[in-house]
Amino acid sequence: MCIKGFRTDGHYYINDALQRGAVGVVVERDVPIPHGIAWARLENTRHALAVLAANFYGHPSRELALFGVTGTNGKTTTTHLIEAVLRAKGQKTGLIGTVWNKIGDEKVAGNRTTPESLDLQCLLRKMVSAGVKSAVMEVSSHGLALHRVALCEFDVAVFTNLTQDHLDFHASFEEYFASKLLLFTGLDQNRTKKRSCYAVVNADDPAGREIIRKVNVPVLTYGLRKGADVVAQDIQMSPTGTTFNLGFAGEKFPFAIALPGEFNVYNALAAIAVGIQEGLSLPALQKALAQVKRVPGRFEVIDLGQNFTVVVDYAHTPDGLKKVLETARALTKGKLIVVFGCGGDRDQEKRPIMGRIAGSICDFTFITSDNPRTEDPEKILAQIEAGIKGVTSAYSVVEDRYQAIRSALHCAQKGDFVVIAGKGHENYQILKDRTIPFDDRQVVREVLTKEILSNK
Repeated sequence: MCIKGFRTDGHYYINDALQRGAVGVVVERDVPIPHGIAWARLENTRHALAVLAANFYGHPSRELALFGVTGTNGKTTTTHLIEAVLRAKGQKTGLIGTVWNKIGDEKVAGNRTTPESLDLQCLLRKMVSAGVKSAVMEVSSHGLALHRVALCEFDVAVFTNLTQDHLDFHASFEEYFASKLLLFTGLDQNRTKKRSCYAVVNADDPAGREIIRKVNVPVLTYGLRKGADVVAQDIQMSPTGTTFNLGFAGEKFPFAIALPGEFNVYNALAAIAVGIQEGLSLPALQKALAQVKRVPGRFEVIDLGQNFTVVVDYAHTPDGLKKVLETARALTKGKLIVVFGCGGDRDQEKRPIMGRIAGSICDFTFITSDNPRTEDPEKILAQIEAGIKGVTSAYSVVEDRYQAIRSALHCAQKGDFVVIAGKGHENYQILKDRTIPFDDRQVVREVLTKEILSNK
């Protein structure tokens, strides 16, 4: 399968593939092919790979209920909450996403939010063979635009929100939205299953309201504003969780989740809406969501007995960082300190924006490296600094991420709140010439144990 990538092109490696045992090739342009080798030329080999993979593995998505969650932020937490809801139905479930893939309780390694089509179809077949009845997966804009989920028969599509991200990949914000929309407009296309399909959409988001206008399937909406089908009211937050009253069909019902922040209320509402459509009672949903104690790297509190709060979060977009910092600010008695950077080889436009956000909300900011990849780390830091220096001078640039985290923890005093953002659950750092082990949570525990709490 000759696929043109972003750094090289599979068409260059036909002879190498044949030497390794390939007996045929699929191409999307005229290239020299040795005599006697079977070949096919198609318009899009990425889509062709998805078709071949689905056929090879026997279309496993037709044998289970498939739930897709898309949006800029909140996909990981929402899929974990929906997984808990589906388990409450007594079903064996599958989960596909950024942190891990799961078949029942078994965790399976993965390296993409949405796997490549061949890997995805293989994983879905393994789920079906293991007795999985329902699978929930994060569906990224890359996964949609690059045909990774082509021929997956989704029964339910869930929309979280849409804010700036991935403009290194998509030519415009409109193109970014159009890729997300594909998940919803494809719901009623070429269906083979008897069960009905539906969408669950955040009605508070402008893109969500546009999706509602464009889909041809039943839609259940959620939000914090009046007019949504499923509404949260009377929200109360603490560093360890959130409570709210759920409004649905004229009734109110109390919910408590062990996930802080208004943004997690939205995630919970999406899962509750799915549960309602799947026929679960509100008490059953209340119990199911209460069992989700945390999602790795998502507003994850690191508490070793220190007298200040430390949270590690995956927030790596302007809106994601803003929401996490606003939540932390509301919970902070003392100073709010943030450590963050921006990934290399990714959207550069968001870097100064995130600098302004951090400088506007926090008392002090440590700008540091994230995953610089092939870019010059100093260039990335300068772009972030260009945004923050217009709003505050209370910041420091510390390229070494370990030292930045260390400095933030040593700055913190009783009642302060430290947010370490950008990498969340990741246990590595991608540099120009290598990938090294690096886990923000482990660094926090190490510094607290060896340098701060040991000196008490």
